[in-house]
Amino acid sequence: MSLNLTNIHPKAKIGTSVDISPFVTIYEDVEIGNNCWIGPNVTIMDGARIGNGVKIYPGAVISGDPQDLKYKGEKTQAVIGDNTIIRECVTVNKGTIQSGKSIVGSNCLLMAYAHIAHDCVIGSNCVIANQAALAGHITVEDYAVLGGVTAVHQFVKIGQHAFISGGSLVRKDVPPFVKAAKDPLSFIGVNSIGLRRRGFNEERIARIEDIYRIIFVKNHNVTKAVSLVEAELEPSLERDIILDFIKGSERGIMKGYTNGNGKYENND
Repeated sequence: MSLNLTNIHPKAKIGTSVDISPFVTIYEDVEIGNNCWIGPNVTIMDGARIGNGVKIYPGAVISGDPQDLKYKGEKTQAVIGDNTIIRECVTVNKGTIQSGKSIVGSNCLLMAYAHIAHDCVIGSNCVIANQAALAGHITVEDYAVLGGVTAVHQFVKIGQHAFISGGSLVRKDVPPFVKAAKDPLSFIGVNSIGLRRRGFNEERIARIEDIYRIIFVKNHNVTKAVSLVEAELEPSLERDIILDFIKGSERGIMKGYTNGNGKYENND
């Protein structure tokens, strides 16, 4: 571990083979795993719990206080999973007393200037692109991708393997396996390219498309669409994941697809 022009509290717990660049500040209540790289001018504040193999680029601030007026200095955490990459000037705030921590999973990529607010839970293998901003209490499930300059409303939930187009305003929950774009945010197809990259075969993708054709394309209300999926389509893992997500949605799900003829073209 190289220490040069840094301000590291002597009680911070730092693993082996950690490369710490100049002008880094590390507070007392910090734990950093093995084989990490901390770039210049990074600030890691009290409550940070950083896994193994993490790379943090210049200007990032990890475990800063929540931007929440109800926060009164409670001891909370910001947890970063193994092998996650945090690019320039990313901010990850710690949790509030409501959940106790903010979490970013393993193998994630947080691109430059992304903001993860208090009490967010980001799954593993997620990509949060440049300048995307997540308000408090947001859940992003595994393998989700958020395009650049996306803004996500507090308490929103984004399902696994979802893809959200850059510049989107996300006010409602985004179910698993879909692509979302437009304003207001709407279903524009199944994320079939992403699913193929992650090993989904054509049968599984077709099954997901059949489910969302009922939910989003045929102009049923959500309650009716869920009932039709349960009645008309055979049980499957994909069906259970989608229906459980929709039934558990507290904010409601995003709008369906419409082009006036009840059809959509998934050109992936």
